[in-house]
Amino acid sequence: MINSRSLDDLIPPAKVRVQSFLEAAKAAGIDLLVTSTYRDNDSQNALYAQGRTKPGKIVTNAKAGQSWHNYRCAVDVVPIVAGKPRWDVKDEVWQQVGKLGKAAGLEWAGDWKRFKEYPHFQYTNGLTLAQLQSGVKILG
Repeated sequence: MINSRSLDDLIPPAKVRVQSFLEAAKAAGIDLLVTSTYRDNDSQNALYAQGRTKPGKIVTNAKAGQSWHNYRCAVDVVPIVAGKPRWDVKDEVWQQVGKLGKAAGLEWAGDWKRFKEYPHFQYTNGLTLAQLQSGVKILG
């Protein structure tokens, strides 16, 4: 199973935007930890099982092939405050993080209407999951 944290595992247009995002956060005094970039299908299915058939809280609605992480165009981050991950999404730091990610050209899942995922950012260049599933590649 692969659940990478490496920016090198992202497609180039996503990597460039994520690097810009991380640099902007650092310049704003926000330390971000990358918790996930590329996930293979086994890793995605294991995450999907969490809170369903395995212990833990549900953290995704995406099975293998339904996650932007499977297509190397998504990143999950968490701000580090006073040396510890700040998972409380009600903390104001998350709004700052969201703004910085969007300014870098990423879509922020904290803006989604259903199943908001504050740690999740992605670059799709306007493509849908169905297009990626059919083999269309993200350019630009």
